[in-house]
Amino acid sequence: MAEKPIPTCGDEKQTPKEWKAVTFEYAKDGISVQVPNVYAWVSPLDGDISFTPDTVDELIATVRELFETAKRAQQRRNLFTEYVVSVGLPEPA
Repeated sequence: MAEKPIPTCGDEKQTPKEWKAVTFEYAKDGISVQVPNVYAWVSPLDGDISFTPDTVDELIATVRELFETAKRAQQRRNLFTEYVVSVGLPEPA
């Protein structure tokens, strides 16, 4: 399997981006969704973030589900205004 090249920044030196964890944030209609520890290519020059296509697909699905859940809670006028959900890897057998 061939390795994919490291993305570069738009500067004239074509500085390589760094692979590191970031927090993805999305806000709409008074609801904010944050997904921490998402790996992306980050420019060391200006902090510009590039996600892989697979990561974008997963983020869209995850944020959509979390947003729908938060919308239902908002409509019920739920007292809970902040949620933390963590999904870990299954325990080895």
